Amino acid sequence: MFNDWFPVSETFPLAAPLILSNAQIVTREDSFLGSVTVEDGILQAITRGAHIPAGALDLEGHFLLPGLVEVHTDNAERHLEPRPGVHWPDPLAAILAHDAQVVAAGITTVMDAIALGEYEHGGPRRRILATLISAFQEGRTAGLLKADHGLHLRCELADPAVTELFDAHARNPALRLISLMDHTPGQRQFRDIDKWREFHRDKNWTDRDIERLISESRERQARLSLPHRKHIVAVARDLGLTLASHDDTTPAHVDQAVADGVTIAEFPVTREAAERAKAKSLRTVMGAPNVVRNGSHSGNMSALDLARAGLLDALSSDYVPFSLIQAPFLMAKRLNLPLPHCIAMVTDTPARMLGYTDRGRIEEGARADLVDLRLYGDTPSIQRVWRAGRRIL
Repeated sequence: MFNDWFPVSETFPLAAPLILSNAQIVTREDSFLGSVTVEDGILQAITRGAHIPAGALDLEGHFLLPGLVEVHTDNAERHLEPRPGVHWPDPLAAILAHDAQVVAAGITTVMDAIALGEYEHGGPRRRILATLISAFQEGRTAGLLKADHGLHLRCELADPAVTELFDAHARNPALRLISLMDHTPGQRQFRDIDKWREFHRDKNWTDRDIERLISESRERQARLSLPHRKHIVAVARDLGLTLASHDDTTPAHVDQAVADGVTIAEFPVTREAAERAKAKSLRTVMGAPNVVRNGSHSGNMSALDLARAGLLDALSSDYVPFSLIQAPFLMAKRLNLPLPHCIAMVTDTPARMLGYTDRGRIEEGARADLVDLRLYGDTPSIQRVWRAGRRIL
């Protein structure tokens, strides 16, 4: 079983029973003052009211949320390459730093998104791929990781080596999610070539370099993208892995995704694509930084606009782990939405999208992944985190 692959760290002993009281408990449908009782890592009882039983931990009215579930974070890669050209010499230390950062953001289950292939000239991702996956394996096997870490492979379809890289890792027992990407200039996120140029403005390329790279990228995309897509989709189907599309821009992109068995639409670029995803029953994910910043950093679709239109299902921290705990509170305030609805976008809904049935919600029988949170103005402050009833922060 997938969950058996992730041993819970023994760093923090399991208290039995653990009673958390005087907490503002947030379920999928409601928010109320009450208590929870945890035994053997499972939520055994949930009661309403301010009564604090003997032996209970008084949370002093703080929010008590389910542990957050992250479907797509690029954060691990940046710990191994903290600056351009700097390769951190201890990969396990880099992974442990990443793990600490996600737990400090209240994330108890995380899909670590690792890129297969490049979309930048001379980029480092192929070089660090095997190192990252090996370091995650070592951390899991040794029981050093506090959060549950799964693997999310981001497949750059126009890369000549993507199927070779994918086949080498497709049967990794930690793999749970595959996204189908195409960052070719003129496609999807970079349908506007000027946006592609702006994204690469730090490369100091000459105009001749840029024209050559655009021409080479488009040639590869036309030749390789479709056969690579067919191969990866076929293997994913055989292995029963969840598929996500990435940066859908047109209704035709969504229709292609549906035909391939995709169930998650990551970061749709346009309203039209998001509407088609909704019509086709895909679950739509947008970036939590988009919510916190009140807009896309790349000038694409606003997550708040999609939420306002009822076209948003879940959020991902993408490139800022702490944004995942900030975004639902800001969304509730800015759009006047019920807080439980917004919290579900980072807990229950992404858990179900990934096929988890044991976490992401506060209800009897669920796994006791919990976050004690104090809200200071609009800024959340994580006080404590539990994973399967063990305190990990």
